[in-house]
Amino acid sequence: MRIAIASDHAAIALKSALVEHLHSCGHNVTDLGPHDDASVDYPDYGYKLAEAIAGGDAQFGVALCGSGIGISIAVNRHPACRAALVSEPLSAKLAREHNDANVVAMGARLTGIDMAKACLDAFLSTPFAGDRHARRVGKLSNPAFTKDPL
Repeated sequence: MRIAIASDHAAIALKSALVEHLHSCGHNVTDLGPHDDASVDYPDYGYKLAEAIAGGDAQFGVALCGSGIGISIAVNRHPACRAALVSEPLSAKLAREHNDANVVAMGARLTGIDMAKACLDAFLSTPFAGDRHARRVGKLSNPAFTKDPL
């Protein structure tokens, strides 16, 4: 698989460990930076990751920052991206299975390396279930909010 990964300065160590893990699994990985721990702004790297996904340069993305929250918000600004913030493998699996997430986000200050690897493995090995979920996912990518009567 072609996977793009980006972080902020708080997640450099986690990003490095996940890049190594992805390579060991045989994936083609593009590290969008940063490449040192100098302070950076997570939106800049979230937007770079979103562009890689939207442009077809990567099938999936990995977004990392201190909490995972900020960078996931930045990635989700792009209508082609569905980033899911996860902290354990079940949420990573459900993000793919039910929501067809194409970016997994994690927080380096909240998720250890082994747990992050387990989340990533669950995310990448789970197919989208389609069926009733496809209608819902379609609404996520619609630029105009869709209102259904309750």
